[in-house]
Formats: sequence, structure tokens, C-alpha cells
Amino acid sequence: MAKTAEPKTTAAKTAGAKAARGTRTAAETEKIRVALIERRDELKAEHDQTLVDIAELQQHRLTDSAGDDQADTGTKTFEREQEITLANNILERINQVERALERLDEGGYGWCEKCGNAIPVERLAAFPSATLCVTCKQLEERR
Repeated sequence: MAKTAEPKTTAAKTAGAKAARGTRTAAETEKIRVALIERRDELKAEHDQTLVDIAELQQHRLTDSAGDDQADTGTKTFEREQEITLANNILERINQVERALERLDEGGYGWCEKCGNAIPVERLAAFPSATLCVTCKQLEERR
């Protein structure tokens, strides 16, 4: 009687994937790590500056709001919300870069989290914290 192949366990799949992914040299990994850390630090500085700007604008609005009509108040509220949204977007990008650093340490950086295929180098160059290949990202965006 012929023996049928049993489905791989998750651990076996992960081990096989890591073995197949072990083609990056230590120098390449370190170059990627340095680039990601530099990007994270840039984003953190941008986030910190945005928070300072928000605080300064808020202070000016408190002292310079005498005589505002409803339209002025609405405009100021809209601008404040836009600034907060910008700060939150920067914070999300920081989190993405930190996740990319974790994936680099775990050996999963540069590989699609959905299908397991390699993420093209061009995509990683444009978006270093990408977690999905182009195909999987397109499928996700269609949903």
C-alpha cells in the first residue's frame, strides 16, 4: 500500500519557508536594517515636530479666537482635525517600519505574509515596510 503524503504542519511550513529564505547575506540584512532604522528615526522626528506644531497652533487658537464666528470656529476645528490625522498617519508609518524590523529579525522580511512569495525588490525599495506582494496587495484593495 502506498503511503500518502500528510499535510505539513504550520511549524514544518515555517521551517521550510525559513530555509528557502536564507539566501540574504548578513551584509544585505544589515544594510536593510540600517535603512529601516534611519526611516523610523526620520518618521519619529517628523511625528515629534508635528506634535509640537499642533500644540503651538492650539495655543495660538486659544488666545486668538475672540470674535470668531461659526465659520471661523469650524475652519479651526477642521484644521486641527487634519493636523491630528496627519500625526496619526505618521505614527502608523512608524509602526509599519517597526514591524518590518521585527520581520527582518524573524527572517520573514521581503516575503509576502499571505502567499509566502518573495516581494519584488523594486516594491521594497519604494515601500520598505511592505508585507504583501503586489498581487496580494491588489486583491486586498479590491475588497
